[in-house]
Amino acid sequence: MKRQYLTRSLATASITIGALVLASCSSGSGGSDDEVVLQLMQSGDVNQGGGYAKLADKYFEETGVRVEVVEVPNDDLRTRLRTSAQANDLPALAASPSTDPAWTERLLDLTDIFDEVGVIDTLSVADPADGKVKALPTTLTAVGMFLNKSLWDEAGVEYPTTLEEQWTWDEYVEKSSEVVEKTDAEYGAVMDGSAHRLRSFLFEFGSEGVTEQPDGTWALDEKGAEALGYFKKLHEDGVMPQAVWGAADDPSATFKSGRVAGYMSGVWQIADFQANITDFEWVSVPLPQQPVRATNYGAASWLVAFDGTGVEEETLAFIKWLYSEENYREYCEISGCLPVLDGLEVSYKDDAYAFDLYNGEIAESPAISAVQTTDGVLNGYEGKAIDSEPLFDETVKLINDEQTLEQTVENINKASTEQMAD
Repeated sequence: MKRQYLTRSLATASITIGALVLASCSSGSGGSDDEVVLQLMQSGDVNQGGGYAKLADKYFEETGVRVEVVEVPNDDLRTRLRTSAQANDLPALAASPSTDPAWTERLLDLTDIFDEVGVIDTLSVADPADGKVKALPTTLTAVGMFLNKSLWDEAGVEYPTTLEEQWTWDEYVEKSSEVVEKTDAEYGAVMDGSAHRLRSFLFEFGSEGVTEQPDGTWALDEKGAEALGYFKKLHEDGVMPQAVWGAADDPSATFKSGRVAGYMSGVWQIADFQANITDFEWVSVPLPQQPVRATNYGAASWLVAFDGTGVEEETLAFIKWLYSEENYREYCEISGCLPVLDGLEVSYKDDAYAFDLYNGEIAESPAISAVQTTDGVLNGYEGKAIDSEPLFDETVKLINDEQTLEQTVENINKASTEQMAD
């Protein structure tokens, strides 16, 4: 059964790394004739330690080919690539959240590289039209739970630290409420305003999210509706702050304030927390279950390369170099990322336990937990441009008391069916 993938990404800061100098043989030329510059358009490199930028410096030292990492806010990346495609000015390559009908016909074949490097099975996606692999997952991303360890220790409330120790959402609410009562914490939990995080929550209740039905419509199952009702109650009871999902307040800043017991976010936060949380101790812990152990995981983004730039061979050579064991391992260690190469061992300088915890939850999650990002690639190949997220949009209305739970489910089903229609 085909699963739903509908994207709503979080904005990040915008910064351009490296000089905007392109070779005359490359897309958007403007540099000297004897210098080859490959433009890599992506989002979030700065937030994760500048892994691409540092690997680009290494590649220049080894080859003399300059890789210019152009940082674009996540919310703008899709539009930026579409605009570039329409202007026939695509970069050499991009780390995109999914493929897009606006430029899928311009993609280079990456099958040979894919076959050589050994991407894990759950992130292996080929174009159904020709069987070619045209997008490689950059890193593995997954949803997880962080606690303000200082608050929990101050309150004397225990929490699980290994996968052998399980807890339900009911238990989490009870324990986090005790933390709030015994400390100066304001809220028991906060969750990113994202369908990616919400899907994990639904899966933990035994739901499979919004899926295609035998009659061709799309619908949220009963367990998913139950989970949305529970999610609504967390806001009604003050366990979660209304302003994050209801008014788009920054959940990361809310957690970093030191006044929230727990934060449901993802593995990409580890590098940021290591660098920027200094006022309290934080810890990664197993996600609550209700009763299913489930995260939501997939590719953080997809590396794609474009035809018609004049630097196709140089681009393929860089991608092959990037995915070699030595260089890709270095990238994961710099950026604090989980690898997508099967069997690759990565040594993390700090908080190795947290990465092990994520890997363990991924291994124990149901199959539905892996399909969101791969469906995004398939949708692009099939000519479907997914620009809105009914699951997110309608849940926001539910949180803000603009509609009932029944209306929310009905609207999710209707909008999803319209969006996914052939």
